[in-house]
Amino acid sequence: MSPPTSHRCRALPVLAAALAALLCGLAPPAAADGPAGWTARPAGGTGQHTRSYVYLEGAPGTVLQDRLAVTNSGRTPLTVRLRGDGRAGAWIRFAEDTVSVPARTRAEVPLAVTVPPDTVPGDASGAAVAVGGGEEIRVPVRVRTVGPTLAALSVEDVEISGGSIRYTLVNRGNAMLRPRLAVRAEGVFGTLLDRPERPLPLELSPGRKAERTEPWPDAPALDAVTVRLRVTASGGVRDEAEASATYIPVAPAVGAGLLVLGGLAAIASGAYRRRRTGRAAPQPPPDTGSSAWPQPRERTGPPAEPGGRAKEESRAEPGRTAKEEGPVEPGRTAKEESPVGSGRTAMAERPVETEPLLKAGAKT
Repeated sequence: MSPPTSHRCRALPVLAAALAALLCGLAPPAAADGPAGWTARPAGGTGQHTRSYVYLEGAPGTVLQDRLAVTNSGRTPLTVRLRGDGRAGAWIRFAEDTVSVPARTRAEVPLAVTVPPDTVPGDASGAAVAVGGGEEIRVPVRVRTVGPTLAALSVEDVEISGGSIRYTLVNRGNAMLRPRLAVRAEGVFGTLLDRPERPLPLELSPGRKAERTEPWPDAPALDAVTVRLRVTASGGVRDEAEASATYIPVAPAVGAGLLVLGGLAAIASGAYRRRRTGRAAPQPPPDTGSSAWPQPRERTGPPAEPGGRAKEESRAEPGRTAKEEGPVEPGRTAKEESPVGSGRTAMAERPVETEPLLKAGAKT
């Protein structure tokens, strides 16, 4: 009788085989390469050397050639339509745009890629598209235009808006670029924001631009800031740009404006009232202490001779005597004709003719 350990050793391989069969039955089937019944891929190469995309390289103005293989593994004929897509796909021309492939047959279709003469050196991508049997297969196409490589990147249109910073990146060279960005903001009292250089989730093709926004959630409420952006990329590419903005709280600004307007209105109202008061003030009454009659002029000439006329003493018009200057009421003398100031006589106040008076005294 054999020992029990020998039975166990013989049972182990059986159990392992059964377990492997069970696992194989539960495993999902392998994924098919392309639609069931047919495939499309670059021609040439088998096994590990099979190509998954078309790669061509040449100078501007050259024509590059390759082939696309369409394999029909089905039992019925297959009709496939071919076209190009994308930047490099627009340069593709097929020998035939429609191909009929018999059952269980492979057809190789020649294709030509013409690089435009004005193409700048760099990479371009596209696809060769095959459509048939209700399915579509896309074969990637990559074309590299040889020549001097120029890497150039610029940051433009920097704008500060609330809690965000907007800017535009432009690839002005002929090389693919992966930009890196650094942000710094300075205020009146020092640095407000300092973000070190970091890569952006962006791959910028030659001649392309991208508009981006940098968040700034803790932007100041009251300050004058200057934001500087610095972008870099491989190949020694570097560019900087800046923008300035003033942050002012809306509510306090409105309140201050209203307060200033109120003060100006009060000042203007006070000035207007003072002007009105000055215009309406009564004029002071005339001085009643002085005589209403005009003050007589002092005699500066020599005294009148007896018997002479007072014509030379008065300023009467030529041809008129003092008697004609104004009539004398009966019973009044010339002394009463005009008011007399203190210490002055009527003779000094108003010249009177003396000849009639002397004749009257002679008669009496």
